[in-house]
Amino acid sequence: MSEQQLPARPKLAEPAEPAQADGGAQPPPVEVEVSSFRLIGTLTVAGALAGLVIVLVFQWADPRIEAYNARMLAEAVTEVLGGAERYETVFMDEDGVYKAQPLADTATITERIYVGYDGAGNPVGVAVAGEKAGFQDIIALLFGYDPDTGEVLGMKVLESKETPGLGDKIILDSTFVGQFVRVGTLIEGVKRGRETGADEEVVMITGATISSQAVIDIINMRVEELRDPIGTYWSSVEVTVGGEQIAEEPESGGGGGS
Repeated sequence: MSEQQLPARPKLAEPAEPAQADGGAQPPPVEVEVSSFRLIGTLTVAGALAGLVIVLVFQWADPRIEAYNARMLAEAVTEVLGGAERYETVFMDEDGVYKAQPLADTATITERIYVGYDGAGNPVGVAVAGEKAGFQDIIALLFGYDPDTGEVLGMKVLESKETPGLGDKIILDSTFVGQFVRVGTLIEGVKRGRETGADEEVVMITGATISSQAVIDIINMRVEELRDPIGTYWSSVEVTVGGEQIAEEPESGGGGGS
């Protein structure tokens, strides 16, 4: 078998080394100096633009947020008062007296309530807000109150961060919420199976007794605080009878309650 010579592989040229100037020394990197005034100016412009965007977004969103909150409040007042056609906000001054007219000095407003009226202009009750710490966080609610009978007309939780599946039943459990319709005051929370049928009883939610009791405590606390001033104002509320407006006869005591 004859031997065959393989063709010789051509040698690859080695990459040429970069030319070095000044006897082989590389030039130092050029540092570009940024003016401090230019840097400050750039940051100022960026901050001003960001602030302008925030202001524009706030101006766009704020009236919409206010309108939404007002709508939610109106719906809550209507719900807890059993379907009031309209309501008016009544302010308590620093002397503990409720007045229908807005106070000139808002800093003196210590309380506000919402008086509901039916289609004929007759007052149907008062909506009162309150809040207290629950199991997880603050529970805020609104409840309707009838100064004539001292009964709670209804209750709606406005804000709560209670445990999902347990404490949040103070919002989602219609049976629990429904017990606050025409319940007497002061309310007594009882565990299931221990109820006696008393007008002031509310059966608490199993597994969420702390949250349930917090709701009851808020209502009782606010009724005790405001029963007398609400009763005084209620006795002077004008009602419509036969198309004419008259003042209710003043009642003895603070307007009811058991």
